Amino acid sequence: MAMPCMAPPMHLHSQLPRGSYLPFPLEQNSISLQCPNQIQRSQEKRRTKRGEIDMASNLSPAFAYTVVYVRDVAKSVAFYASAFGYNVRRLDQSHKWAELESGPTTIAFTPLHQRETDVLTGVVQMPDSKEERNPVEICFDYADVDAAYKRAVDNGALPVSSPEPKNWGQKVGYVRDIDGIVVRLGSSVNETTKTAS
Repeated sequence: MAMPCMAPPMHLHSQLPRGSYLPFPLEQNSISLQCPNQIQRSQEKRRTKRGEIDMASNLSPAFAYTVVYVRDVAKSVAFYASAFGYNVRRLDQSHKWAELESGPTTIAFTPLHQRETDVLTGVVQMPDSKEERNPVEICFDYADVDAAYKRAVDNGALPVSSPEPKNWGQKVGYVRDIDGIVVRLGSSVNETTKTAS
């Protein structure tokens, strides 16, 4: 039968020889002596709490990639670099994957037809005409939207709508890339205008 754990009596300190010490505090409000089974339960609780915290942090997403499915990876990554002002981070030798230097979220390019898209997740559908569009729009913010729009069009983007002020406090223009994907070129949202409207 296990003996119950008990804190040392407070008078113990006065019975110690001068110069001796206990490996734990004896002040009334700070006695922290625990028996082994209390220590084990306390450690298990801490591990459980840490595990719950670790599991929760493991489920917090980081937006890592936007993958754009294109007809020609090398042409598309070169187009985005020249039309929108990005640097190419990577173009693999097979030309089946490319990435732009685009901040915390990487813009990547991969071919329209490959095993992952055709067999595992479905065939990628591209618009058949200018009246159709993909269900995704790529948006870039610029300090000078007019200059960004002009550069994009000068480098092969198809003009859709010239930049104009919007009632939510942003100046926005639209172009299509060489695969017909709509790209929005906009300014940062002006918070004072946004809250005033």
